[in-house]
Amino acid sequence: MALCLLKGINIVRCSVGHSLKVLCFVFLAVFVTLESASALVRIKDIADLRGMRSNQLVGYGIVIGLNGTGDTMRNSPFTEQSLQSMLERMGVNVRESRLSSRNVAAVVVTAELPPFIGNGARIDMSVGSLGDAKSLQGGTLLVTPLMGADGNVYAVGQGSVSVSGFSAEGDAASVTQGVPTSGYVPNGALIEKTLPDYFSSLPQLVLELKNPDFKTAVRMTDAINAFSLNRYGLKLASELDYRSVQVQRPAGISSVRFISQIEGLMVQPDSPARVVVDERTGTVVIGQNVRISTVAVTHGNLTVRVSERPEVSQPSPFSQQGETTVVPRTDVDVVQEDGQLQLIGGTDLQTLVRGLNRIGLKPSGIIAILQAIKQAGALQATLVVK
Repeated sequence: MALCLLKGINIVRCSVGHSLKVLCFVFLAVFVTLESASALVRIKDIADLRGMRSNQLVGYGIVIGLNGTGDTMRNSPFTEQSLQSMLERMGVNVRESRLSSRNVAAVVVTAELPPFIGNGARIDMSVGSLGDAKSLQGGTLLVTPLMGADGNVYAVGQGSVSVSGFSAEGDAASVTQGVPTSGYVPNGALIEKTLPDYFSSLPQLVLELKNPDFKTAVRMTDAINAFSLNRYGLKLASELDYRSVQVQRPAGISSVRFISQIEGLMVQPDSPARVVVDERTGTVVIGQNVRISTVAVTHGNLTVRVSERPEVSQPSPFSQQGETTVVPRTDVDVVQEDGQLQLIGGTDLQTLVRGLNRIGLKPSGIIAILQAIKQAGALQATLVVK
C-alpha cells in the first residue's frame, strides 16, 4: 500500500512499480502548503459565537400505516398501551380488546431546535423504532410533542416517514439493505415555542475556536483589533484563553451587523502536530507539522491461513454395515514475510511519507509502526487512536 499526498483539491495517484496503480483512498495524508494565500481562512470558518447553538428535542410517538412490518404487541407491550390510549382519546373504547395489529410501531423522535428560529417555522425530524418492528417504510408519524431538556414542549411533529433502507424476506431467505427501522420526516416538526433572544442586547461577544490553539487565538485577536482600530478607532478584542476571544460591541451598531463585519476577516490558523488513526477502517491522517526522529524500523508480517475441506466417506456398494459419514480435513498454511530494517526520519511531511512508503505495508502495519514509534519517543506529534 502506498501513501499519497493530497495538495489542495488534487488527488494524486500512487504507482507501485510500473504496472500497478492504486488510488490511495484508504490511507490519506493531508498536506497543507505553506503559501500564505492558501493558509488564510475566514474567522467564521474557524470560530463559533458562544451561546449561539442548537438545542436537542425528543419525543415518543406512533407510526401507523406499516405493511405488516410493525411491532408485535406480545413483544412490545408499550406499543399496545400507546395505541389504546390514543384510540381512547379519540372516543374509541378498546380496553377489553386484545390488539394484534402489525401495522403500528412505537418510535422515538429527535430534532434540533436552531437558534433564533421563530414560531411557525419547520424543522426536520429523525425517527427510530423502539420495539421489534422490521421496517418503517411507508409509515406515517402521528402528532408527537417534542420536548427539551427542561420538559417544555417546543415543537409538534407529524408526517410521512422517509426510509432509505429496505428489507424483504421469504420462507428461506431475507435481504436487508441499510437500516429500515430508522428514517426522517423532512420539515415535519412545527415550532410552537422559542427560546429567549439575548443576542441583540449583549454588550460583548465571545468567539470560541473550533480547534483551540494559543497562537490562533492571538492571531484572531490581532486581526479583529487591526480592523476595529481602522474602522472605529478602538481595539475591541482581547484573548481570554486558548479557546476564547472576547470582542466588545461598539456603540451605535447592532450585534448582527458587527458580527457580519468581523466574521469575514482572514486569519492564518496554526495547525498542531497530530496523527489520527482509525483502526476500524485503517485510515491514517498525518498533519503537516508531524516530525519523526530518525529511527530504524523492521516489520515482519505473519499470515496464518486455515481452510476446511470436509470429505464424504461412503461405504462400499452392497455393504450391510457401513454408513455415510463426513470426515473433516483441515489445511493450515503459515507464511512469514521477511522483515527488512528501514530507516525512517522526516524533517517535513513529504520526506516522512516517502520513508513510510519504502516499507510497503498495509494500513494495519503502518498503524502498528506509528504506535511503536510513538512509544519509542521518536514521533514528535500527538497520536490520536480511535
